[in-house]
Amino acid sequence: MRIVTLEEHIALPAMTEKIPKEALGNFGQSAAMQQTIPKLADITGERLVSMNDSGISMQVLSVDSSGANLLSPAKGPAFAMQYNDLMAESIVGYPDRFTAFAHLPMTAPLAAADELERAVKEYHFRGAMIRGLTDDQFLDHPKFAPIFERAETLGVPIYLHPGLPPKGVADIYYSGLPNYTGMAEAIACYGWGWHSETAIHVLRLLFSGVFDMYPKLKLIIGHMGEMLPMMMARSERAFKPGNGGANQRTLSETFHQQLHITTSGFFTQPPLKLALETFGVDNIMFSVDYPFSTNQMGIDFLNAIELPAEQVEKIAHGNADKLLNLTS
Repeated sequence: MRIVTLEEHIALPAMTEKIPKEALGNFGQSAAMQQTIPKLADITGERLVSMNDSGISMQVLSVDSSGANLLSPAKGPAFAMQYNDLMAESIVGYPDRFTAFAHLPMTAPLAAADELERAVKEYHFRGAMIRGLTDDQFLDHPKFAPIFERAETLGVPIYLHPGLPPKGVADIYYSGLPNYTGMAEAIACYGWGWHSETAIHVLRLLFSGVFDMYPKLKLIIGHMGEMLPMMMARSERAFKPGNGGANQRTLSETFHQQLHITTSGFFTQPPLKLALETFGVDNIMFSVDYPFSTNQMGIDFLNAIELPAEQVEKIAHGNADKLLNLTS
């Protein structure tokens, strides 16, 4: 069976060393995160061997952690362009095994829209990955409109991934903990904070009417829906059209039409069952979150899904092939 994974990360040393250390703060410095650095830098070595061993047909690569969004509007565009050039160069010769999401200079939204178009047209990248907030601002800020407009015009999705917590949030929620670089990072990022913040991000896009302004825009989020499936019924009541927001459609209508989720990093069946009941099988795509999760963990989970074969195939590759136009 063909298997496609969409949230698979890289970090090329030639680029990461250009990010000012003070911009990263204390996050990403834990021993667990440091151990992934060699795996993030590798594309066609151990990564490809693992894909072969686990039966993964294709990875959609994306830049791990923050990059151009931590740089000034003057420096970000050139950084993002170089990163996309290096990604494209790294996967030449492997068109059936790798493609990518563009890295965007989010502090310069118009340049980000232009870079998205360049990466899609020149390298056939399949959309873009945006990581969290930019300059402490959510994507419902009007200045980010050019990115949504261009993605809709190009017919490619935006993958919204969690990013580093803003300093103000980190100081209040994640300070004063023992083993700061370990415990605070876990709570702020992969253990909880990432997921709740991304859910808030999506709800803000809904409530501010962004989905209605760009009705053909497709948004992807990972980690089995970033807590949204669990909250669907309650949020549905809170965000009804006419409750003070700019949204013209209900939460369920909007999400079923424009929001897609991946399984990245979630490998137990109960969250999948909830996602199936709320989002439906046509809106769910398999992902691993490599190298932070292993390909084998993902494959074991995929093989344990108790659904008809045609529905498993939708999750494994069919929905991704359709959304990302991977068969052309």
